[in-house]
Amino acid sequence: MISIAKKELYQFFSSLTGYITIILFLLVNALYLFVLKDSNIFDYGYATLNSFFNLAPWVFIFLIPALGMRSFADEFKSGTFETLKTSPLTKWQIVFGKYLAIIVVIVIALIPTVLYVITIQSLSSNGTGGIDTGAITGSYIGLFLLASVFAAISTWCSSLTSNAVIAFLLSSFTCIILYFGFSAISKLPVFTGNADYYIEMLGIDFHYQSISRGVLDTRDIIYFFSVIFIFLFATQKNLNKK
Repeated sequence: MISIAKKELYQFFSSLTGYITIILFLLVNALYLFVLKDSNIFDYGYATLNSFFNLAPWVFIFLIPALGMRSFADEFKSGTFETLKTSPLTKWQIVFGKYLAIIVVIVIALIPTVLYVITIQSLSSNGTGGIDTGAITGSYIGLFLLASVFAAISTWCSSLTSNAVIAFLLSSFTCIILYFGFSAISKLPVFTGNADYYIEMLGIDFHYQSISRGVLDTRDIIYFFSVIFIFLFATQKNLNKK
């Protein structure tokens, strides 16, 4: 499993594409947080990273599918999946190795964003204690879990096709539907006052926003891990059919 993850990481960072992807992620968020009018913290007037945590899911919807689209699609296209099948690894180890590589890249991309916290802390009115550390910690945990779900979705979509572009488009579409879809459906008049709350609970956005408030509810944690397991299990089933 570790060997699979190392191979994926080597391929990702063996070209400028990997570094450019991470730099773009950091640059887009930095511009939104410190430069663009009406979204930067100077216009907002409060020491908060809310704008970053509101934008990050949108960036992840396209960034993570770009990371995971080649996981299995390239293996199918090049024919190396046949060789991979003969290795002394179970399907679960192969799937989790590919998935782990995406998670490592996500962590690498998130680590530099700690500079945002340090910068805003230094710009706050008193210089110490200006940021709600509980909410920030909860938001980072929620963002990591959200990214982990998107990574599982991207891995599954890549196992459906040998075309990386199709895998990317399918991954982004699935992430959008699961993140925003249930919330949008719950607002339909037919569900208002009846099943709207329960429908909204099925969406990723509901649980991400819950954790971002700084409260770690076991129901939210179970939800994220359940969705991750479902998509990784579906990926393993797809490989068994190949």
